[in-house]
Amino acid sequence: MKSLYKIAFLVCVSVAVSSCKDNLNPNYQYMPNMYESVAYETYSESNAFKNGKEGQLPAEGSINRGFEVYDYPNSTAGYDAAKANLKSPLDSTSVNMDKAKELYEIYCAICHGNAGDGKGKLVTQGKYLGVPNYKDRPITEGSVFHVQQFGLNAMGSYANQMSKEERWLVTAYVMKLKSEL
Repeated sequence: MKSLYKIAFLVCVSVAVSSCKDNLNPNYQYMPNMYESVAYETYSESNAFKNGKEGQLPAEGSINRGFEVYDYPNSTAGYDAAKANLKSPLDSTSVNMDKAKELYEIYCAICHGNAGDGKGKLVTQGKYLGVPNYKDRPITEGSVFHVQQFGLNAMGSYANQMSKEERWLVTAYVMKLKSEL
């Protein structure tokens, strides 16, 4: 009887061991891309796009999400047109001058000075020369906003750092500084 149990045990173990691996019928793989990812060559053609070489272009007339339309071009003529025609959409009674002053001190005072006299920290250290004094310049709301939008001479654009409303707040503060000089 003991030998019958031993034989039955050996038969069960051999069946269990032999049933785990079958070279003719491999095991199933769930989510095979996790184990065997598709290798792509960098900068190679792909059939993921219609023409096989580059991505699809946006639809004609579409604009990027979050893009703010600005009607004046980045040119001297655009600057002159903005200077003559562009007015602030903000109500002058609702402008938060504390926020405007804070934005001016963050972005502008380093060159233009806290008073708008063109004697900011970088100017007094000799890093930049020729930064304009607001008193000496014939500026308008439109010209200040246009310069913040595109930059002028050595000054770069602040369109990526400040929103449209924040640029209008800084414009209001610059005009306030000009009136005080």
